[in-house]
Amino acid sequence: MNRHKPQRVFWQGNEAIVEGALAAGCRFYAGYPITPATEIMEMMAQKMPALDGAFIQMEDEIASLGAVIGASLAGVKAMTATSGPGFSLMQENLGFACVAEVPCVVVNVMRGGPSTGLPTSPAQGDVLQARWGTHGDHPIIVLAPSTTLDCYLVTLQAFNFSEKYRTPVIILSDEVVSHTREVLTLPRGDELPMIERIRPTVPPEWFVPFETQGRLVPAMSSFGDGYRYHVTGLIHDVRGFPTNRPDEVFAFQKRLQEKISEHYTDIQWVEPFYLEDAEQVIIAYGSVARSALHAVRQAREMGLKAGLLKLLTLFPFPRAAVEKAAIACQSLLVPEMNWGQISREVKRVNRGRCRVVTLNKFDGTLITPKEILKKMMQDQN
Repeated sequence: MNRHKPQRVFWQGNEAIVEGALAAGCRFYAGYPITPATEIMEMMAQKMPALDGAFIQMEDEIASLGAVIGASLAGVKAMTATSGPGFSLMQENLGFACVAEVPCVVVNVMRGGPSTGLPTSPAQGDVLQARWGTHGDHPIIVLAPSTTLDCYLVTLQAFNFSEKYRTPVIILSDEVVSHTREVLTLPRGDELPMIERIRPTVPPEWFVPFETQGRLVPAMSSFGDGYRYHVTGLIHDVRGFPTNRPDEVFAFQKRLQEKISEHYTDIQWVEPFYLEDAEQVIIAYGSVARSALHAVRQAREMGLKAGLLKLLTLFPFPRAAVEKAAIACQSLLVPEMNWGQISREVKRVNRGRCRVVTLNKFDGTLITPKEILKKMMQDQN
């Protein structure tokens, strides 16, 4: 790809995720095929060898994320992709990556569940699993694209956040977003941000692996480059060795939270549409945000003051943007293909400022613009 001029391409969402990962510098992929994420694995198998990267089909999703963590510890940007049942299997290793502070990207193309559920149908049932699926009281970053261009940019940004904050980042796509094929204009390569992990600047004999030097995020060496450190799933001291000392446990847990919470404004990513004078605001993400934008435009043609707040970051929850919308409007409408996983967050931060109306669908079909518009009209009455 010529990085110095914009390019128009005709991509499927899953293809855009792969291209975004490659543009971010991903050179290791391990995975296990599962609908509706399989195209990501197929493309990685084709492209990685040509880029001097590595592709491995693993025996299951547990091993897939284990291999990705190992590759990242060896200094390579790494990713895996799966869907609902496979994502459940990855939860143990997600916790390990959180506590060991290993950058990696996990794509979950959501489908109807639970279990093998509706493998070819869209759903948004894994939102809270992404936030709370693994054990422990840990922070996590969860992003959600709604267009094919989003798939490209969100994946690139997922790698940036992962490297910048030494944490796993989850991309929640869904069957409709990942299988929609559309024309998009890519930004020039030199316009794309590219963040690399912080490397040690001291000689190996001076290196203290989890000492942060005031940054909240410690420098990370690669296995094999001469810097020795211990990696464990146990809570550890600044040298990486297990500890039960309350002061060291407290300091570690506090830093793990603060490296994300202190950077909320950097991580939270939303797109506003027609919010300037909106009396009814839709809060949506994923493929539902596409229907919501269409419904808002139809409502505007009918004279209704409607707007959309599209969430690209789901966690840490973009509280400030939702609060601002809640203060300025009369009602918030939250359509979701689940029983109300993000609407709970909206109600939590709204604190009675305005009405919160929900529209939930879980029959394996997309929420349409017509259904959203109908709900808006009912709310008006």
